[in-house]
Amino acid sequence: MKRIQRSADENDALQCCVLCKLSENSPDKYGEKITLRQHGLTVHYFCLLMSSGVYQRGQEDEGIHGFLVEDIKQEVRRSTRLRCGVCKKKGASVGCSIKSCRKKVHFPCGIKEEFVFQFTGLFPSFCRVHRPTQSLLSPVTTPLSCSVCLDPIEPVLSYSVLKCPCCHSSWFHRDCVQHQAYSAAMFFFKCTICSNKEQFQQEMLRMGIHIPERDASWELEENAYVELLRVYQHCDAHKCSCCNGRQYSARVGKWEIVRCTFCGSKGTHRKCSSLKLYEDRWACIDCRSAVNGDDALPRHHRSPQSGLKNDRSSRKRSSSIRSSLVCRRSSMLASSPREILRGLASQISLVPSIPVVMKGDGAFKAASKFLRHPNFTPYHGLAVRFTGDEQCHNNVSLRRFMRLLVNEIQNSTLFEGPENAKILTLDSQALRDDLYFDAGCLLALSLVHGGPPPCFLSRVLYRTLFHLPQDSPLTLQDLGNTLFAAKVKMIRDAESIEELKEAVLLASEYLEVAGCFRKVVSLSDKDALVEDMLNFHLVTRIHLPLQRFREGLKTLGLFDQIQSDPEAFSTFFCAPLHKISADSVANLFPVQLSDDEEKKTKETMMASFWRQYLLECEVGKSATSLEEVLIFATAVDVEPAVGFNPAPSMSFLHPVDSVDLLPQRQPEKNHLLLPVLPSYQLFKRHMEYAVCQLTVVQEASLSIS
Repeated sequence: MKRIQRSADENDALQCCVLCKLSENSPDKYGEKITLRQHGLTVHYFCLLMSSGVYQRGQEDEGIHGFLVEDIKQEVRRSTRLRCGVCKKKGASVGCSIKSCRKKVHFPCGIKEEFVFQFTGLFPSFCRVHRPTQSLLSPVTTPLSCSVCLDPIEPVLSYSVLKCPCCHSSWFHRDCVQHQAYSAAMFFFKCTICSNKEQFQQEMLRMGIHIPERDASWELEENAYVELLRVYQHCDAHKCSCCNGRQYSARVGKWEIVRCTFCGSKGTHRKCSSLKLYEDRWACIDCRSAVNGDDALPRHHRSPQSGLKNDRSSRKRSSSIRSSLVCRRSSMLASSPREILRGLASQISLVPSIPVVMKGDGAFKAASKFLRHPNFTPYHGLAVRFTGDEQCHNNVSLRRFMRLLVNEIQNSTLFEGPENAKILTLDSQALRDDLYFDAGCLLALSLVHGGPPPCFLSRVLYRTLFHLPQDSPLTLQDLGNTLFAAKVKMIRDAESIEELKEAVLLASEYLEVAGCFRKVVSLSDKDALVEDMLNFHLVTRIHLPLQRFREGLKTLGLFDQIQSDPEAFSTFFCAPLHKISADSVANLFPVQLSDDEEKKTKETMMASFWRQYLLECEVGKSATSLEEVLIFATAVDVEPAVGFNPAPSMSFLHPVDSVDLLPQRQPEKNHLLLPVLPSYQLFKRHMEYAVCQLTVVQEASLSIS
């Protein structure tokens, strides 16, 4: 009987923390309660962290998270000689970190005494007298409520009332923000008003808020998002033709179930709604009634269940719904693509900036390096530096870098096809290195940072990229000049069944890979065969590259903005760039004339020299091109997608002796200064010399590795 009683007493003692002597198990308040039965030791993790005489001398898997058992026992022995200033009992292991302060407490007593425990660095503790405080930098507007629990709060900074250091409008109770931190943890803990994360977390750590280094609690729940992983798999067509039933769905082919583009909660087999293999947009009857999908989708997207009677009955019922949707959509599309890009650019903070060193290995490699830097964030500016061109202004270097970057991406192995109508390739090594994501991310950054529009995507690729239905059938021209295109052309141009069979045999390897190798019995079979081959090569084959490229374009929210009006943005991606002309360059630089009449007369003559020089550049009578002249003045050869900022301008120099004076450039301001010269020939010679010198210098800097 005595042995049983002693065992029970030992178990009770084992339940208590050896440092604070409490048995309470409250992870958010005292940290994890850890028991080492083989050593007869139980301790709260926070009690251990904040103890003044113990340090983490072991590895993470030794003892208790690196605190060795012998060190813990030594700390227990040390604390038994110290009396707590709150409960007056011995065992006070936590002391104020100010050396001159002699206050000692148990960790739970320190919480009651309003100690501040900083869970960072050396894990210092501060008593009520020496603890850190916050200051009020801006006037308070009342009434206020806690931004976590939403209860009223007195706007007086104290131990129990804290505020955000960034927006100064977010106030909260200490207990509330601690519960939020425990739930959201390091990756999701941020200010509930301004969403600042970095500065907010640093301030909360300073004020004694513990932020766990783990994922958020809602992410750790088992099967928390299992419903999201269930994909709707049921054919809802009026008449299902599948012999395996409405629940059957093949991975590809005519029995693949396509879900409603709008709601995702209805589906149909391709065969049951007459959908072709490359068509992935279909609207159920309910969604079509709500958004007037009959006008927005091609006719072959209509399912058999959408008869004329249903259309007529639903038209009157859905008119009010459509009108509200149209109003909402028109307000969303009120901004032009250029204004939207400028809005996205406002997210970028120039301080701090990410250093980018451009060497001889190319802009794409230099950009990939900073993308993989651990501190990279798309919301920081880019500080570009070219080797051998150290003195260049950052804005000028950035424009030049973006121009080279877009050109390298266009000519990389990630794309193939005609110069202004490229499609994605399937490169396994590029997939392994995630270069398709890099290309999409860098194009998004380029557009927002003032780079040139990437007008080299084919219309097929662009419409597939943004989930748009193809506005015309896929053709052989979409393939470009490739070996595969030659094989398809042989099949298309076959004029007899014998020629068709021979062409199919020659392309058998390609057809097998595409899943299109089949027996042809008549010449009419070639049309369906060519259609399937084009669909495989231009859509199905590049599914993974397309997916990663699309993810990259989501950088800074660009992809979502483009989806709001893809037709408007198409001019930036798949419309051929208009070749600049002498008139367009002249109109780009408005002339700033002097008020003095004598100077004004000379400047008017120089303006005519300038226009004549541009005309000779356009027709090839000058050593320089219009693109080189534009680079000289603005550091770009085409107008950026976001436009010029500031607007280009031109003024004149009036020195006493201007014969040897060359044109001057201020590309960071998009400003051109032309010297007043006595003759056109002298003006032309000076312009050519200045522009060619810049071209030589830039080419020399690129050759330096």
